[in-house]
Amino acid sequence: MTNRDSEQAAAPPGGALTKAAYGLYGVVAWLVFTILALGTLALVLVLPGIGLRRRVTGGGARLFLGLMRMPLEVRGLEHLPAGQCIVVANHASYLDGVVMKAALPPRFAYVVKREMASFPLAGLLLRRIGTEFVERLDRQKGASDTRRVMRTASGGQALVFFPEGTFSNERGLLKFQSGAFITAARAGCPVVPGVIVGSREILPGSRALPRPGRILVEFMAPIVPAGRDAAPELRDRSRRLILDRLGEPDLAA
Repeated sequence: MTNRDSEQAAAPPGGALTKAAYGLYGVVAWLVFTILALGTLALVLVLPGIGLRRRVTGGGARLFLGLMRMPLEVRGLEHLPAGQCIVVANHASYLDGVVMKAALPPRFAYVVKREMASFPLAGLLLRRIGTEFVERLDRQKGASDTRRVMRTASGGQALVFFPEGTFSNERGLLKFQSGAFITAARAGCPVVPGVIVGSREILPGSRALPRPGRILVEFMAPIVPAGRDAAPELRDRSRRLILDRLGEPDLAA
């Protein structure tokens, strides 16, 4: 990914806005998001079948981005294996979950921190679409959650991880946690590195209101694990590829 790609993804369509217009846009964006999220949740609660629920959720994500002038470009979908795989991507914004839901086919389940399950409406929606929750702070519970995710991956489920585990207000890529790569190595499934560009500029952690902007998601060729002990190699290769495409500083250096 070139610097020009990054600049084009970050640039708001339609030119610059005034500070007041940005504020109004941000308020409207959250209002639209809330209405769509509640409507999506109502449908997800009554629809049968997890596949249909995931398609509705993905449609809601794409509708939100379209309505709020956040055009999404997706590259490299041909790199996604037809069967099981694990997608790993950089994490720069609270918007990233919505972006990946809009970009990926509905067969993917998401692995997120267990704290998200405690949010009443968000947790309910995530559970209804088959999200896997993983404990980060309690080692014993975290190990149990990791074993459950491994069984899910071994059963053929395609998964999405943000291996940084969190995001920083500073531009750059944080250290990768090993959970996604241990799961891939033990389950014997390929890892597909993905890059998200533009979400940080739209909604960084330091700002409460989003701004319009373009988003680019690119998936790279899958990396096949060399064996059950290949997690460190998978982690390091994936991170190098993402860092090179992202064009941001290495915050783990």
